[in-house]
Amino acid sequence: MPLLMLKDLPPYECLLEAARKYPSLDPGAFVAFLNLLRTGDEVFEAEENFLTGHRISHGRFMVLMFLQRPCAEDEPRTPALLAEECRVSRATMTGLIDTLEKDGLVLRQADKNDRRTLHVKLTPRGKAFIKKIAPGYFRRVSAILKPLNDIERKQLTKLLQKIQTGLAPTN
Repeated sequence: MPLLMLKDLPPYECLLEAARKYPSLDPGAFVAFLNLLRTGDEVFEAEENFLTGHRISHGRFMVLMFLQRPCAEDEPRTPALLAEECRVSRATMTGLIDTLEKDGLVLRQADKNDRRTLHVKLTPRGKAFIKKIAPGYFRRVSAILKPLNDIERKQLTKLLQKIQTGLAPTN
């Protein structure tokens, strides 16, 4: 379900009129915000369509990607650590791992030194699955950002990071 539930963005003139009624409304900031939401919705939908075509959810795909990262492939991954990395609750991660395990893509193993601790590892089937869909996924991401040149991508990244600082809680 999209976050921005508007077919069309409001005309700027309407926002100027609304700003007279609501002085805290900055029309330029609001137009940028609405465009950010719309773009986020469309990017999420494009990713979701790709992943759905491979019969996997975004959450399950992220878990697999975290488990196969080259810099972390041999590091033991606990469900708690995966939940933190994926920014989901531990209960949600348990559900994701349950489904991935049922599909034969991951395996839970008890720690050799502490059997109360579980580690999550990719199975050979999980590795093959990622190897199969990752190239198409990365092609899709590249296609989404193709309209931007390298300089614009770097600018976009910096701008999005600046916006993220504005998300800090306010009083």
